[in-house]
Amino acid sequence: MTSEERARLIADYAAGADEVAAAMEIIPAAQWTDHPLPGKWSVAEIVHHLADSEMTSAVRLRRLLVEDHPAIQGYDPDLFAKRLDYNGRPVVPALEAFRWARAVTVQLLESMTEEDWQREGVHSEHGRYTIEGWLRIYAEHAHKHAGQIRRLAQLLCRID
Repeated sequence: MTSEERARLIADYAAGADEVAAAMEIIPAAQWTDHPLPGKWSVAEIVHHLADSEMTSAVRLRRLLVEDHPAIQGYDPDLFAKRLDYNGRPVVPALEAFRWARAVTVQLLESMTEEDWQREGVHSEHGRYTIEGWLRIYAEHAHKHAGQIRRLAQLLCRID
């Protein structure tokens, strides 16, 4: 990965929380727990998922930076949503947890050395797990979910 590609991915990663927040503004808060698409997550569930995913990914990055070849454990996001009551808890604290976990991780990403970028571990579901691979995944993660929220807005708010 070139330094230019890294910089672009870090910028995408840093912008993710703002994009999610902007997408949420389209939908009235009273509709954040609505399910216009049966079997798909509500806005609240998406945001809680992002918060939990961000905290998990932040720990993964830190372990990759600190430990030699750490074992990175996968998890079931649908089980998290069910067992952690994603639709029954307030959404704004989850959005802020997502935002701030991401902000402090950006600080780390921007200060990493070339040696840091070469570190890796082993993921329980995917095998070899590199920091560059981590960045590729999480740089787009929030943007994909912001797109989901915008699609929900089209259904909930009858917008084009």
